[in-house]
Amino acid sequence: MFNKSEKKIILEIAKDAIKEAILGIKIIDRDRLIQSYPFLKEEGAVFVTINEFNSLRGCIGSLVAYRSLIDDIISNAKSAALNDPRFKPISKDELDNLEVEVSILTPPVKVEYRNIEDLKSKIEPSVDGVILEHNGYRATYLPSVWEQLGDFDLFFDSLCQKAGLSGNCLLNHPTIYKYQAVKVQDE
Repeated sequence: MFNKSEKKIILEIAKDAIKEAILGIKIIDRDRLIQSYPFLKEEGAVFVTINEFNSLRGCIGSLVAYRSLIDDIISNAKSAALNDPRFKPISKDELDNLEVEVSILTPPVKVEYRNIEDLKSKIEPSVDGVILEHNGYRATYLPSVWEQLGDFDLFFDSLCQKAGLSGNCLLNHPTIYKYQAVKVQDE
C-alpha cells in the first residue's frame, strides 16, 4: 500500500506535528510535502499513537476518511499529544522519550453476523480492527490491540467496557464494523 519512503514521510509528519504542538513552532511545510508526495492530498483516516517507555501516552484518530491524509495526520498527532482526555498534555521534557506510530485505516465494513460464534468466524485477530456500536455507545480497537488482548473473548469484553457497556455486550448483538490498518513506526 505504501512504500518505504512514503511510510518514512508519514511518520516524519506525525513527529513534526507533535513537536509543533508542544514547542509552539512551525516545522511542517504542507505545500512542499504535497508537491513532493502527491498521495498526501488524497483522503485518509489515521490514528496516531504515542507511547512513552512502552506505555500508552496518547492515541487519537479518525475512523472514516473526511480530509486529506496530511491534514488527518497533523491534526490527530497534535490531538494525541495534547488532547487525549485520558492523559495530561505531553510536555517538552518528554519529547525525547516518545515512540510514535501511525495507523492508516481502510474504510470500515459492516459485519453481518447471526451470533457470537458466527462473529468469531468473521473477525481475524491481529488483522482486523473493530468498531462496536450499541444504543448510542461506540468504541474501537485498532488491529494492534490484539497484541495485548489476543483472545477473542478478552478483546470484545474489553471493547464493550471501553464503549461504556457491560463486558458481555455481544449478547445484545451490537453493530460491528471491521477495518484493517497499515502500521507505520520506527523500525
